[in-house]
Amino acid sequence: MGAADLFDLSHKVAVITGGAGGIGVVYAQALCEAGASVVVADLDGDAANKTAADLESKGYAAIATRVDVTSPESAVSMAQAAVDAFGGIDIFVNNAAIMVDLPPFGLPDMPVGDWDRVMNVNLRGPLLCIQAVVPAMEARGGGRIVNGLSAGAFMPGGIYGVSKYALHGLTVNLASELGGRKINVNGIAPGLVDNESGYAALPKDSPFRDVLATMIPGKTSGPPEDLVGTLLLLCSRAGDWITGQTILVDGGWITQL
Repeated sequence: MGAADLFDLSHKVAVITGGAGGIGVVYAQALCEAGASVVVADLDGDAANKTAADLESKGYAAIATRVDVTSPESAVSMAQAAVDAFGGIDIFVNNAAIMVDLPPFGLPDMPVGDWDRVMNVNLRGPLLCIQAVVPAMEARGGGRIVNGLSAGAFMPGGIYGVSKYALHGLTVNLASELGGRKINVNGIAPGLVDNESGYAALPKDSPFRDVLATMIPGKTSGPPEDLVGTLLLLCSRAGDWITGQTILVDGGWITQL
């Protein structure tokens, strides 16, 4: 088997939540380029349809489905859409999250409703979606789950950081519980991403970026495309021996803390 074959996703079916915007669009494109058939799932159904249509116009196999990751019924419908269209599910990418529209409170003063809103999307949502796709993965003999974390999980980062650290814990536990079913579960934790959401969280002109540049041994930030290599590793045969891991793609930022 050649090196290229290790990353070949031909005949695989991938589902990605939050697939119609930001990192999700880049991930969907990369999975298609690697040979997978892709289900673009997003709360914004119109945006999902546009993303899937763009992929189809390039000759890739893609469909769209609307999903509310906080709804068990919606998550099950998402999984069924993948099975109906492509025959099963091999890869699931938990990418949907609340990152920018966060409550303007510190944790000691946060209303429980705001806490629940973020946790429902960033933690409950991934669990519900994984529960929905696992039966289809088992029917295919196994699969790969990739959870979208953040370097912010590993430093004081308010409710967003707490939700992503909790998702790291979920990743480790699910890897243990699903290993016997031949399902690998891992996470990708990006550092500062150069896209609209990243700039909203930390503006280009923020003095904190200059501080980080003196701390981080590698690149201070990078485009979403810099995450694709890690995604393909975790989704392909090249990553067969990797599970229960959260891989930091952050230029060495967290190692310096």
